[in-house]
Amino acid sequence: MPSWIVIVAGGIIAILVLMWLIKVIKATAKTAILIAAMVFALNFFGVGPGNLVKTMIDTVMNVTGGGQVIGQ
Repeated sequence: MPSWIVIVAGGIIAILVLMWLIKVIKATAKTAILIAAMVFALNFFGVGPGNLVKTMIDTVMNVTGGGQVIGQ
């Protein structure tokens, strides 16, 4: 097999991996910005991080039955 074929194939694979990596980084950045915007918006309306965590814990406890084993 000629060496130029290997070089071209390696270049194509490198380009595909780079394109995938750019998509992943863009999606990660968008998600981080969205979460930061939501936290800032909640802080603007007076909901602090402690209130947010407490509400999340209370919601999980209500959905899971308060952390108790059901059926006993």
